[in-house]
Amino acid sequence: MPPPKPRGEGRSALIAAARKEFDTVGYEGTNSNAIARRAGYAPQTFYRHFRDKLEVFIAVYEQWTDEEIGFIASASTAEEIAAAILAQHRKSRIFRRSLRDLTVRHPEMAKARATSRDRQIEATCRRLPNYARLPRADQVARLLTFERLCDGLVEGDFKRLGVAERDVFRLLVDEVRSSLPATNAKRLRKGAPRRSNP
Repeated sequence: MPPPKPRGEGRSALIAAARKEFDTVGYEGTNSNAIARRAGYAPQTFYRHFRDKLEVFIAVYEQWTDEEIGFIASASTAEEIAAAILAQHRKSRIFRRSLRDLTVRHPEMAKARATSRDRQIEATCRRLPNYARLPRADQVARLLTFERLCDGLVEGDFKRLGVAERDVFRLLVDEVRSSLPATNAKRLRKGAPRRSNP
């Protein structure tokens, strides 16, 4: 018999297990029992922490958003920001498919996604001064464009249309650079190593 788990670990263990499930088989491909088992708990333990599968999905998305905000805050070049966000989208490709679907079908998910996007915009404003000066509509449009470019790249949309990954990555980097002050953007162009493929 495995040793008892420390008190308070249940919720975080369930979120970690749910993330693995959602990254592997998506929202529709799993259930609360599978999530609880993956976390090492009996199925009923799930309901001590979460109302339903949607609630744990939202918790996973909030964690995902926290990670992305961390990438934005810690990266030192436009290339690093673009590469980190693209890598996260690539790693979470199946999860993000479910996210797009659930946002359309569930008002609670749509609200959570809007809140997370607001947090992403706030973090980007703190990190990229020119982005902070944009009108709100432009900030939202840039976030949605960047998000869709990443999703389209990892889903293979660009490849199927004959566009090389390096060309899309350049667009992502240019989008980040356009939000930096002119002196930083120039320094980044000259000083940062160029990545041909993230």
